[in-house]
Amino acid sequence: MNDTPRPDAPAPEADAKSSPEPKVSKPYVDPSLLVDEAAEMKDRLLRTLAEMENLRKRTEREVADARQYGIASFARDILGVSDNLRRALDTITPEVRAGADAAFTAFIEGVELTERELMKALEKHGIRRIDPLNEKFDPNLHDAMFEVPDPSVAAGTVVQVMQPGYVIADRILRPAMVAVSKGGPKASPAPVANDNAGGK
Repeated sequence: MNDTPRPDAPAPEADAKSSPEPKVSKPYVDPSLLVDEAAEMKDRLLRTLAEMENLRKRTEREVADARQYGIASFARDILGVSDNLRRALDTITPEVRAGADAAFTAFIEGVELTERELMKALEKHGIRRIDPLNEKFDPNLHDAMFEVPDPSVAAGTVVQVMQPGYVIADRILRPAMVAVSKGGPKASPAPVANDNAGGK
């Protein structure tokens, strides 16, 4: 049997893929809706950018604060060491120092050197000592323990410092424990620093 197609036989049907697809009409979109949607998206973008900028600034501030104030807890613990060194040195009267032998004199100098090195280390990390004797009482920096009646001294003047205070950068680390005078004339306000100094 011969499978060769006859020349007069009808051609096979065309593949279904070659047939043209029916046209589908797209729904009508009002251009004003597109404008409103674009404006809303722009508003969202601007808000997101603003939030990201605020987050960046807040993070920078927190990192700077952590760098500047991160050692505050450790520094408070070290202040007790400084207090004890100062108490030890305060017990040595000029008479005791004058009559001390070479070994005791070397010991005193060693304690003084240790205190100086400790203060340098604290200052290196932004920690500064407050010793407000004869200054006007400042409740932000000083803790008044009692009042001393003394008409010869302006009222509100620190006349005794029981324990020095410390600040770290611009924050109080420990207030100074002080005695304040009363009964004298009012203390004059502290002079205001001139921010325009230097020709600025």
